[in-house]
Amino acid sequence: MVLSPADKGNVKAAWNVVGAHGPDYGAEALERMFLSFPPTKTYFPHFDLSHGSAQVKAHGKKVADALGNAVAHVDDLATALSALSDLHAHKLRVDPVNFKLLSHCLLVTLASHHPAEFTPAVHASLDKFFAAVSTVLTSKYR
Repeated sequence: MVLSPADKGNVKAAWNVVGAHGPDYGAEALERMFLSFPPTKTYFPHFDLSHGSAQVKAHGKKVADALGNAVAHVDDLATALSALSDLHAHKLRVDPVNFKLLSHCLLVTLASHHPAEFTPAVHASLDKFFAAVSTVLTSKYR
């Protein structure tokens, strides 16, 4: 999916609003995902999925860091996320559907914390951006 210059501007502006809250929002989005789409015993058996667990917080920071890297390199997501794509496809073997589910939960989390800034245009731009990130992260599965 191609991001227009306006989309890129919206994504960068939205990420600036997120700022230092990124790790907290990442953890909240993961919690939303695990609550809304409960993992089976096959997925995430090593995770402590309880509210506020150290593992969820640590992975929330990883989500925020990865997205911050993607925002910074929005014009070359494939290169910026290549190592992360390898990790998820070959070592962690994360089900590709989880990226779409997490994207949705990230949108909900951002909308709930920043309703004034979450305009229809920003929503559409973030949705396109998260879809592009998900596409890159699942590209090594083929």
